[in-house]
Amino acid sequence: MRGNLFSRSVATSLCCCVWLCAQEEPTFSTDVKVVNVLATVRNKKGQIIRDLPQEDFAITENGRPQKIRYFARESDLPLTLGMMVDTSMSQRRVLDAERGASFRFFDQVLRADKDRIFIMQFDMSVQLRQELTSSRRKLDDALIYVDTPTNRQLQIPTSAGTLLYDAIVQASKEIMKNQRGRKALIVLSDGVDIGSESTIAEAIDAAVKSDTIIYSILFSDPGAYSIPLFGRGVLGPDGKGHLMHLAQETGGGFFEVSKKQSIEQVYEVLQEELRSQYSLGYVSDEPVRISEFRKLQLTVKTKGLVVQARDKYWAQR
Repeated sequence: MRGNLFSRSVATSLCCCVWLCAQEEPTFSTDVKVVNVLATVRNKKGQIIRDLPQEDFAITENGRPQKIRYFARESDLPLTLGMMVDTSMSQRRVLDAERGASFRFFDQVLRADKDRIFIMQFDMSVQLRQELTSSRRKLDDALIYVDTPTNRQLQIPTSAGTLLYDAIVQASKEIMKNQRGRKALIVLSDGVDIGSESTIAEAIDAAVKSDTIIYSILFSDPGAYSIPLFGRGVLGPDGKGHLMHLAQETGGGFFEVSKKQSIEQVYEVLQEELRSQYSLGYVSDEPVRISEFRKLQLTVKTKGLVVQARDKYWAQR
C-alpha cells in the first residue's frame, strides 16, 4: 500500500512538473509565418562585412517597418545547394574547367554533417544527375557524367535548345521548395536560353517562391557563336544581362570568368560569401488574405555599406 501511495505521489508530481514546464515554454501558432531574408553586406571596396549587430539592420515590407525577431550570422548553419550546369554545345570547350573547379569547390564547401548538394545539367533537356546528398563521392561520380549531348542526340530534329529557365523552374519547384534553411542555386552558363517553355520572369518567380537565391557564373566560349546555330543565324553571347538579372532579382550574386578572374577564383569568392551571410526573420504586421508578392527592403544604419538581399517575397495564403 505504501508503495502504491509513493508511486501515485511521484506520478502526480511529474504531471505537475510537465504541466508547469509546458506553461513556461513559448508557444507559436502554426498560422504564424516567418519571413526569412538572407543578406550579404559589403563596404565600398567590395569587402564582406561579417560583424554587424542586429540593431544595425532595418526591414520594411511594402514600405512599412517590420520588427526583426530572428537574427543570426550564417557562418555555420546548414546549406542546400543546387549545381546547375549548362551542357549545351556552346559550352563544350569550357566544361572540363568547370568540372575541375567544381570538384575543388565541393571539397571546400561541403560539410558532410550539415550541407547537401544536388547536380542538374541542362541543354536540350533537363537532367538531374545527382539528387540531394552529403556524399562527396556521389557528387564526384555524378560530375564525371555531366557532359554535352552525344552525336546521336544531336541528330534528333528537335535537339536544338538550352533550357536554362526551365531548369531553374524545375529545380525550384521540385527540389528547393521542399527544403528548409539557406538555399541557393549556382548557375554555370553563358546565359543564352533557347527553347524553354518558361520565361526568365517565371524562373525568377519560381526561385523567389521557394526562398532560393541564385548565384550566376558567366563562363562563355566566344568562339562558340562564330558559326550559324541550327539554322538560326549567328547567335551572339548576349546572356550576361540575363544572368545578372537572375541573380539580382533573387538576392544572389553575379560573377564572370575572364582572364582576370578564373573559375577557381570565382568559387573562392562565392565560398566566402556563402559563409558570411546574415539571416534575418520577421512576422509581417499584415495578415495574408491573398497570395501575393510583397516588396522587401533591407538596409543598414552604417554609412558606406551595400546590402545584397532579395527585394520581394511570396506571401502564401
